[in-house]
Amino acid sequence: MRPQGNKLSDWKTGEVVSFLFLIRNTTVGKHYLNRTIIPALCRKAGVPLADVRGNITTHRARSTIASQLFNAKEPMTLFELQEWLGHASPSATQHYAKITPLKLAKSYADAGYFARNLRAIEVLIDQAAVRTGIAPADPWKFYDLGHGYCTYDFFEQCPHRMACAKCDFYMPKQSSAALLLEGKANLLRLLQEIPLGEAEEAAVEDGVAAYEKLLLKLTDIPTPAGPTQRQIGSDLVQIMALRPSRTTSSDHL
Repeated sequence: MRPQGNKLSDWKTGEVVSFLFLIRNTTVGKHYLNRTIIPALCRKAGVPLADVRGNITTHRARSTIASQLFNAKEPMTLFELQEWLGHASPSATQHYAKITPLKLAKSYADAGYFARNLRAIEVLIDQAAVRTGIAPADPWKFYDLGHGYCTYDFFEQCPHRMACAKCDFYMPKQSSAALLLEGKANLLRLLQEIPLGEAEEAAVEDGVAAYEKLLLKLTDIPTPAGPTQRQIGSDLVQIMALRPSRTTSSDHL
């Protein structure tokens, strides 16, 4: 406890205030706190005079309190902190308002970046094929695309994965091979998360227009089997042209 001293004018704001440190009713020297008081307190507490960020000073204390207020559970805004610190502009306050790694990690998690850019796809593993050793020669891993299965081992690296070009690795669900696969009792079902690019994400979320845009973008990119989407499409047209046409009784009529 100490006797009440006289109030003096604050050199920064001009306001008449009670100063924390006075000697014979006079403010201490400009460097007295940092060069004398704080080193004495550090020695008494058994702590070093400096850390990785530099010397322990009154300014460091001010910066620490400002950072804690900015990162609190109910934080002060930058403009509120500016007013509290007595700064003339927000740019000066930004040097004090340091974001902690914990707050940064929470903000990043709340942004949902990974949730938006990852999609889970079901993967079927034929355990019998793996155990018998035929896996390297025949398909044993099947990615469920909804309309069919992809047997390409590196499906997550395929540029056509969200706009399947139905290459040699594609197995439609209507095929007998797919029906046999689905009938196997020893299939292991897993979920694999696939990171999506912007075009793929748009195709998944925005519907037909974005999907067609992605298809157009991949038209001349080779599939894992070799042919491009354009070549696969032309092959299908030629096959359909070679098929004999079927007429019905209604056609004759």
